[in-house]
Amino acid sequence: MTDSCAAGGPRAGLPPALAVLTAGRPAGSLSGGSSTTGFFSVASPELKRCSMARGCLQGVKFLMFAFNLLFWLGGCGILGVGIWLAATQGNFATLSSSFPSLSAANLLIVTGTFVMAIGFVGCIGAIKENKCLLLTFFVLLLLVFLLEATITILFFAYTDKIDRYAQRDLKKGLHLYGTPGNVGLTNAWGIIQTDFRCCGVSNYTDWFEVYNATRVPDSCCLEFSDSCGLHAPGTWWKAPCYETVKMWLQENLLAVGIFGLCTALVQILGLTFAMTMYCQVVKADTYCA
Repeated sequence: MTDSCAAGGPRAGLPPALAVLTAGRPAGSLSGGSSTTGFFSVASPELKRCSMARGCLQGVKFLMFAFNLLFWLGGCGILGVGIWLAATQGNFATLSSSFPSLSAANLLIVTGTFVMAIGFVGCIGAIKENKCLLLTFFVLLLLVFLLEATITILFFAYTDKIDRYAQRDLKKGLHLYGTPGNVGLTNAWGIIQTDFRCCGVSNYTDWFEVYNATRVPDSCCLEFSDSCGLHAPGTWWKAPCYETVKMWLQENLLAVGIFGLCTALVQILGLTFAMTMYCQVVKADTYCA
């Protein structure tokens, strides 16, 4: 034990940061009044920077973990709603014939799973102070944000083309109405025409091509009854469903805009937390090495 202390000298047992500061100084300089004061005057700024870096890191770490915990719980909620819709409203599917799997339940399940995965990566990265996980969280969230921004820009830039394509695709889907294996699409059209008091995509005559007769589904009737779709057009809704739903969305555009803005702000907040904590981890590793 005595030989070990003699070999290490007065610097034995010092933290790495202090050992570096004392490198090259005479062993005797660590003892004595004035020498000791000089040593701590050199070490003090380094210790202060290390302490400040660790303190800031702990604060950002708490905020990052709390944010991602809420993010993860939000993903759990979205996934739960999607599973509930799939289990209880499994027959309610998409209206599109080109994208039969693009149902509300499937969209919520995929979105919830993705949000949960990103939130989990952020939580573990915050707890472990892992730079790789923090950077992964930042990149994933940035990609989602850029994808949403790109889709929004393209939607407004090509609104007319999207309108024409959507109406064409919906009219094509009408021919699947009432056919085997398309119960979901049939139920979806029934709910929309009943709730929005409309008939057909652009006109009730869209159904004439489907039935090859002057007939519409019973859900188009002003007063529902069995086989009421065979009656005169005066007993049917005249409003086109596409324009009616589009008008409803425009009337609720403020709510949609607020939701989109809140989503963007949450993502920007997550990006800020991730990058701030990443920088604090780098500083702490540098000052306290």
